[in-house]
Amino acid sequence: MPHVILKMIEGRSEEQKRALAEALTQAVTASLGCGEDLVSVAIEDVKDEEWMARVFVPDIQQRSDTIYRMPGYCPED
Repeated sequence: MPHVILKMIEGRSEEQKRALAEALTQAVTASLGCGEDLVSVAIEDVKDEEWMARVFVPDIQQRSDTIYRMPGYCPED
């Protein structure tokens, strides 16, 4: 039962979020061979000025062992 949590800078429309959730669901079902009824997707909007403190440091930098694709930026950028 995959549950995807996506954090991103705020500003996308509900339509964009729904489309993204559907695309993620399709990617998960294709990659893992499970039914759509088992997939859930959550989207968390984050203010741009809070990104480093709320997402990058705790979720990416401090949990790098769980990251399968690192972003192309770092706090020094």
